[in-house]
Amino acid sequence: MDNFKVTFQPSNVSATARRGTRLLDAAAEVGVLIETPCGGQGRCGRCLVKVEQGTVGNRDNPHLSIQQLREGWVLSCVATVDGDVVVTVPAPAEREKAAEGTAASRSETAVACEWPLRPAVRQLSLQVPKPSLEDNASDVDRLRRAIEGQAEVKSLSIELPTLQKLAGVLRQEEWEITAGVELQDRDGQARLVDIWPGRRRRRLLGLAVDIGTTNVIIDLMVLQTGRFIDRVGTRNKQAMRGEDVISRIVYSERRGGLEELQQLVISTINELIDELARQHNFDPAEIGEMVVGANTTMTHLFLGLPPQSIRQEPYVPTARSFPVVTAAQLGLAMNPRASVYCIPSVAAYVGGDVTAGVLASCLYQAEKLSLFMDVGTNGELVLGNADWMATCACSAGPAFEGAGVSHGMRAIRGAIEDVRINSATLEPTIRVIGDAPPRGICGSGMISALAEMFLTGVINRAGRLDVGYVNERMGAATRARVGDHGGEYVIVWAKDSGTEQDIVLTEVDIGNLIRTKAAIYGGIAVIGKNLGIPLADIQEVLIGGAFGQHINVEEAIQIGLLPDLPWERFKFLGNTSAMGSRMVLLSTDARQKVEEIAGKMTYLELIADNSFMKEFTGGLFLPHTEIERFPSVEALFAETRHQ
Repeated sequence: MDNFKVTFQPSNVSATARRGTRLLDAAAEVGVLIETPCGGQGRCGRCLVKVEQGTVGNRDNPHLSIQQLREGWVLSCVATVDGDVVVTVPAPAEREKAAEGTAASRSETAVACEWPLRPAVRQLSLQVPKPSLEDNASDVDRLRRAIEGQAEVKSLSIELPTLQKLAGVLRQEEWEITAGVELQDRDGQARLVDIWPGRRRRRLLGLAVDIGTTNVIIDLMVLQTGRFIDRVGTRNKQAMRGEDVISRIVYSERRGGLEELQQLVISTINELIDELARQHNFDPAEIGEMVVGANTTMTHLFLGLPPQSIRQEPYVPTARSFPVVTAAQLGLAMNPRASVYCIPSVAAYVGGDVTAGVLASCLYQAEKLSLFMDVGTNGELVLGNADWMATCACSAGPAFEGAGVSHGMRAIRGAIEDVRINSATLEPTIRVIGDAPPRGICGSGMISALAEMFLTGVINRAGRLDVGYVNERMGAATRARVGDHGGEYVIVWAKDSGTEQDIVLTEVDIGNLIRTKAAIYGGIAVIGKNLGIPLADIQEVLIGGAFGQHINVEEAIQIGLLPDLPWERFKFLGNTSAMGSRMVLLSTDARQKVEEIAGKMTYLELIADNSFMKEFTGGLFLPHTEIERFPSVEALFAETRHQ
């Protein structure tokens, strides 16, 4: 079979590939990274490369416009080598930091769920008895004697790297040492994390990490005092290999895919650790423990566990609880002997982020019938109170986090977070995060725009754009038109945007958003029906997760995303995965409770539930096929149509 030269610009790196090899695979062989948000399945149209010289096979794709094809653009995940070729790979998106102070995040509700400060990793200052001819016990035995009985330690294990430095440290300052000890269970089993010469109190740091499908957030804490130092976050680098968990599982099945995905998330975390260390002037070796909250797939990829069975019936993960490992085993840039604890999952699609969220929200001790929602790329739901809890998950997709939407973006500076459309003129008014020139639209802006377009008649209940109606109302300045992919509504003209391009919502975008909201509402409806509980009986709705920080309850009800309940029943809690991870990091009591919570929840598998598809289909209208389920929206809809 013929071999051909594939050259990638602007890095000027070349690969040798056989005819029929995908450009994406040829790029991976020589370390050229091309983002594949759908995991290389040809569904998202985002892995564009431009053919500068030569020819390739499989050029055509419905995601490409005629103009793009003429200019030489192809999708690297489907285009194949058909001869010597030179392609240009666009520069990856710049690193995005989450914006603080969005309108919705300012309305977060504080949670009073206190735990005693009792971290698993503790610091002991010791005077170890010196050996003598009368007492010639080994260094290890002398150290054990000094430690056992303190800080609840009854039995101490010492690993080889620590043992190798023990003799020198003990004798450096006349047998005075400081020891970092990790308490591993309630029976007093402990592990020596590290030792230092001298009886000086050292700062012992801990990390609470939320590994989301889209973003990674790290909270830096002082273990001795429980003091919060800082939070940093960025996009999960795995997103370039799939924007949802299914796409990443598919990618993990490729040769070397699992190892690559693990290294991408480890690299993301290490860069954030380095950022914290530089900003706060500390040595990463001071980090003695990490607690991780993540969905089941993200936890598997973080630990290098094969996740394939998660997407295959009967949807069984490799594990629901995970062994405590060391930083060195994962390649984390911190004390190599520091422990890494992953919060246990409940099932294939209900992970440690939800378990942590139930802990942080205090749902496990609630008297009221409460619904906890962790809405991100996946939508996980927990219904119950102190007596019982049932949980399920629905594949919401990443649309509200900016993926699959033409001008979608995360809630960062320059993102449109609120849209209002004048019912008389159909002209929009926007609010932008950071008061910057608009560059795109984030989840809250999408919900707001969808609700406004629906109530003002710009789109019908099926999400179709009424171009004729808008043209008639707006005249020459109409914002409705037919683009390359169907109807679209211009929210911001190019002259007013930060990208010098029109910012639009297309009918394809609207369809993706409607499917996402239908999945979330469908999950809520099914869990209520399966338990025989009318949605009206839910007394409290606790909303966590990254997406949960950026939604407006009124507008979310208007599009049929949330059930039509009194607004005062909804509470925004912020990032409950990070919050719960902090609790577990700082208190072994919280760690015990989170493990009890994981074992207490009853899991309902929506994939095997025919009623979910019925509910999902019913939700593919605004707000729902059965509009009477949303009486407040029905009344408002009728009112707007009579104006």
